[in-house]
Amino acid sequence: MKKLLLAVPAVTVSILALSVLAFAAPASLIAQSPQNSANPAPAAKQDAPAKADNRINGKWHFVFQTEGGDREFDAEFTVDADGKVTGSWNGKPEAAGTYKDGHLQMAFDTYSAEAGETAKLQIDGKLDSPSDDSTAITGGWAFSSYEGSFKATHPKP
Repeated sequence: MKKLLLAVPAVTVSILALSVLAFAAPASLIAQSPQNSANPAPAAKQDAPAKADNRINGKWHFVFQTEGGDREFDAEFTVDADGKVTGSWNGKPEAAGTYKDGHLQMAFDTYSAEAGETAKLQIDGKLDSPSDDSTAITGGWAFSSYEGSFKATHPKP
């Protein structure tokens, strides 16, 4: 029994000495250990900054189909990296909306001399081919009690 009692304190002292040594070891030694060098910590992933889909940027010529015939309007848009669209409608800086994945949605107040009123113009359209440099947007529009379809193209230089 005495041998067993003597062996236990020796093991306890060895374990205690190893644990003290582990806590006292400099970080540089721990970082160089084979365990850590074989499996380095993964680098933090950084998100790339959002890139604006600028196919909607520039001048557009809209043709609204109405019961009374075609109505034509000119617009110029700029889209930011978050998809916020700003610009002008018939020369007035009032156009606002969103653009994402080839889908344009606009809603802004404008005046119609023909209707004799100011109301919200809503435009909901898509680029004809959202995967390339499309030259047309088609969709629907609504203004006051009027609505119809439209097609917009870049004006000819």
